[in-house]
Amino acid sequence: MKREEFQTQIKFPLLLDGATGSNLMAAGMPRGVCTEIWVRDHKDVFLRLQKAYIEAGSQVIYAPTFGGNRISLSMHGLENEIEALNKTLVSYSLEAADDKVLVAGDLTTTGKMMAPAGELSYEQAFEVYQEQIHYLAEAGVDLLAVETMISIEETLAALDAALSVCDLPVMCSMTIESDGSLFTGGNIFEAALALESAGASAVGINCSVGPEQLVAIIRTLYETVSIPVIAKPNAGMPVIDDLGQAVYNMTPQDFALHMKTLVDMGASIVGGCCGTTPEFIRRMTEIL
Repeated sequence: MKREEFQTQIKFPLLLDGATGSNLMAAGMPRGVCTEIWVRDHKDVFLRLQKAYIEAGSQVIYAPTFGGNRISLSMHGLENEIEALNKTLVSYSLEAADDKVLVAGDLTTTGKMMAPAGELSYEQAFEVYQEQIHYLAEAGVDLLAVETMISIEETLAALDAALSVCDLPVMCSMTIESDGSLFTGGNIFEAALALESAGASAVGINCSVGPEQLVAIIRTLYETVSIPVIAKPNAGMPVIDDLGQAVYNMTPQDFALHMKTLVDMGASIVGGCCGTTPEFIRRMTEIL
């Protein structure tokens, strides 16, 4: 799909998938391992999850390439595995999709602070994202999802890199405080305008908070930009249990009802993040 076809060929609301990491840990993935390597070595577990999302109604599934950039992989000594990992992991999602749904190449923050607050320059970030996006495009993804970003500068670097490499649609979503502010300064409304101007196909929010806290923010985003608005929140706010693990208590039905409200407020690309499962997507599909 070409960038200019995104809004004309897609029927909205567009349903994304739900959480990946929390479901993989529930399926046995240990904490602290490289997720990309674990998924590579447990293809059957991952395919079951993605096929469950498709069966539940997801129209877009995210390839498990979230941390597949050079900086993140180098923390595991895998900087020489970038091409092989990204292409292998995309092939898993393409197999699960079976030409029935779209596959998004997934990208996120490098984890490094951008200059001047940190040492990562725009040029370095651009090159890191350009490399990964090149391999994702070669692997055959239908679109790109730049998600869980905390800095507008790094998000713009990823978007600019995507536009320099391919003509795929790019969805950009950031993680925010409950009042819409970004963790690195500024707010989601300023960021959304900047990303729209830079060529994003859709903008919005993922992770961060639960859907019940996003009503006013989604409404304002819808009034601020002219491209589709993304809402992919967590299953409510977590409670930390005695083992230090995040426990999400929102039910699939409650989540789906809140997501219906976000669609009414202007969200047209919706899914779930941390704590959500295929059942959350199923309920959302039924209600929408």
